[in-house]
Amino acid sequence: MNVLSARGVRKAYGANEVVSGVDLRVASGECFGLLGPNGAGKTTTLKLCLGLIRPNAGEIELLGEPVPRRAREARTRVGVVPQSDNLDPDFTVAENLLVYGRYFGMAAGDTGARIPALLGFAGLAGRADSRINTLSGGMKRRLTLARALVNDPQLVFMDEPTTGLDPQARHLIWERLRRLTQEGKTLVLTTHFMEEAERLCHRLAILDNGRIIAEGSPRALIAEHIESQVVEVHGTGYEAWMERAKAICPRVERAGDTVYCYAEDAEPVLQSLAGQSELAYLHRPASLEDVFLKLTGRDLRD
Repeated sequence: MNVLSARGVRKAYGANEVVSGVDLRVASGECFGLLGPNGAGKTTTLKLCLGLIRPNAGEIELLGEPVPRRAREARTRVGVVPQSDNLDPDFTVAENLLVYGRYFGMAAGDTGARIPALLGFAGLAGRADSRINTLSGGMKRRLTLARALVNDPQLVFMDEPTTGLDPQARHLIWERLRRLTQEGKTLVLTTHFMEEAERLCHRLAILDNGRIIAEGSPRALIAEHIESQVVEVHGTGYEAWMERAKAICPRVERAGDTVYCYAEDAEPVLQSLAGQSELAYLHRPASLEDVFLKLTGRDLRD
């Protein structure tokens, strides 16, 4: 059963079309990732799916409701983790959750009964009376996640949920998100962290210039679009070595002072590096990041 579907969705601002015929579907209980460079249309697509902005064309259905016509009804069963924390600094941790519950018409007693479990889930037990300005960045992000769960949603949208967090905080949030899918929640997230998408997402779509250019599971996308082995090489004389590598490696790319060799069999490349003490290298399996860079390019996007 699909909890979210979009067909032929388009959105333009003047002559600039930022979403260009997007089709997607999200099944109940899965974690679906929406990836893309800056300006690809990810956040606009999320806003369209939530009914926060109107499409110029296409059809959207959210939890069985047509969007945007009945988006308000659908959003009563949806949680949202925005890109930036927007917690109210005038309220305590618990008060932020209580106030948010009112947006869903929840009685204070019902929301209050959920607060201990929500804070326990977020690793914030004992912080109910803390002021927001006393929390670390990781704590604020976990509180924003707990707030998105106040109404016990079927579906949670997350826009870059771990941006700006240190590795420990990021891993803690990953563990909590896995727990949500194990409990039957459906997650839709955007992220710039390819490792995050590879670890969490059952399926994902890569968006570029407003269009979906690839879709599937992380493993399937890697197998379809990229060679299985990668050797990264840098150091003195890398340019001369790169020219020699082109004769033994099916695909060679350079980014800055690093050479990337992609191959199903990396042994010839590794043999060519033997004894090259001035060169440093890393041999690794291909990743989702390699797929992303191949499909969207290495040029910087602002």
